[in-house]
Amino acid sequence: MYKVLVVEDEKGIYDGIETVLKPWNIETFAIKDFSNVTAEFVKTEPHLVLMDIGLPFYNGFYWCTEIRKLSKVPIVFISSASDNMNIVMAMNMGGDDFIAKPFDGNVLVAKVQAILRRVYDFADSVPILEHKGAFLNTGDSTFMYNDKQIPLSKNEFRILLTLMQNKGKTVSREKLMEALWKTDTFVDENTLTVNVGRLRKKLEENGLPGFIETKVGMGYIIS
Repeated sequence: MYKVLVVEDEKGIYDGIETVLKPWNIETFAIKDFSNVTAEFVKTEPHLVLMDIGLPFYNGFYWCTEIRKLSKVPIVFISSASDNMNIVMAMNMGGDDFIAKPFDGNVLVAKVQAILRRVYDFADSVPILEHKGAFLNTGDSTFMYNDKQIPLSKNEFRILLTLMQNKGKTVSREKLMEALWKTDTFVDENTLTVNVGRLRKKLEENGLPGFIETKVGMGYIIS
């Protein structure tokens, strides 16, 4: 089942969208906190976003830009403000399509299905892992914090990925070494220590001290 996040503050419109998409095996999710749409996006991991322009706190252009920092998920704007300037701005901000309100339910379904087929017939959805406001995109191996992309080496990405996939659990040094080198061949443990040390320094320099904790004699944890 495909998941669609509907960033729309008018319940009647949301209900209408849910009604027309449900028969096509598309599950819709409503925004509960319009002051933090990004967090709900990460939690939902949708295949597509339907985005209104006029929203509480920040407008749809702002949230489109924020989501684009984390993901290439398709974003379709739905708005009554359908003048040429808003349509052009929506596309420039990273939108994939624009549907003017009021819209026909059949048109909405057709456009949503076309985008889902185009994007996901040959690709899986891209999960994003989050911790303390930092986002690791497993699709393009990017790491974001405070609207800034933090460059990672291949080994640093694999360390963060393994730890964030096991958030709250201690990951042994052996498991991390296997994730890094994918081999049973002996690798000097000091090499792992050096990689973790470099990653920690990079995280601290970008405002994330203590992101990775050491469990003496056991391994590492993101708690």
